[in-house]
Amino acid sequence: MSQKNDPALHRKGLLITAIGGLALSFDIPLIRSADGDVWSMVVLRNISVFVMALALWAVLNFVFRRKTVLIPGRIGLLIGLVYGINGLTFMLAVFNTTTANVVFILAFTSMFAAILSWIFLGERPSNATLLTMAAMVAGVLLIVHDGLSSGNVFGDAMAACSAFLLAIALTLSRRSGADMGFVPLVAAVLSGVVALFCLPSAGLTVAEPVYILFNGLVLLPLAFWCLATGPRYLSAPEVGMFYLVETVLAPIWVWIVFAETPTTQTLIGGSILILALLAHSFWQMRSKARAARTGDAAAEFPFTG
Repeated sequence: MSQKNDPALHRKGLLITAIGGLALSFDIPLIRSADGDVWSMVVLRNISVFVMALALWAVLNFVFRRKTVLIPGRIGLLIGLVYGINGLTFMLAVFNTTTANVVFILAFTSMFAAILSWIFLGERPSNATLLTMAAMVAGVLLIVHDGLSSGNVFGDAMAACSAFLLAIALTLSRRSGADMGFVPLVAAVLSGVVALFCLPSAGLTVAEPVYILFNGLVLLPLAFWCLATGPRYLSAPEVGMFYLVETVLAPIWVWIVFAETPTTQTLIGGSILILALLAHSFWQMRSKARAARTGDAAAEFPFTG
């Protein structure tokens, strides 16, 4: 059995990306809890991620004597640039539209990844995936239309840009096959440095910096590393689907803490996204299980038929 079809590695990939999605679901609530202007938040959030990346890299290389590359080659630099730009578009989305809009639109990452994988990797989506994409387009259109009516056009557009950039990064990571776990952590410094030049005259203005520092030093490094490592074991669309964890949980955390209730139209659009992705995920797991059983049977009885 090839490594690509190894059920054990697939389960490992599912566990890693699930942990990443869960950790990422606390990102927006912690950003809101810190209560600062957008550029101050980008500086503290992203530079703290970069600092933690360097600390972890030093521990692995000099304490555990494990040779770890921060950015593997030119493809790593390109993926890092994509992640760096995404750091800006994501924060601009958070500060210019509702949490529900951001995470529901980000759930479109998996469908963007499916399209890109089809074009550049030759991994044609199944008919079920195409049907899921059509349902998700309908859900996103409902959310975006709601944003148009409430004046959140810019924020919704930035969320869509983030979804597309993440899909590009996941597809490139899948194509390279290299360990990209540290790339998004190191790339965070790009958006952090850009934000330094955009700070208001008063400098850093964050009411509760402990929240954003905990986010940048603990949760985001864990989330970024897990989600960037996922493409070594799973397809890009599969990894993208684990952003669904954030899609489901982040609005709940914000709803509980800040009483930011999503509009009816946003809830309907988000429900369509969630149901479509869940149906597709279950279908994919069943398909892989059937393929594994078929492969085992063929290996056991190679001359059957």
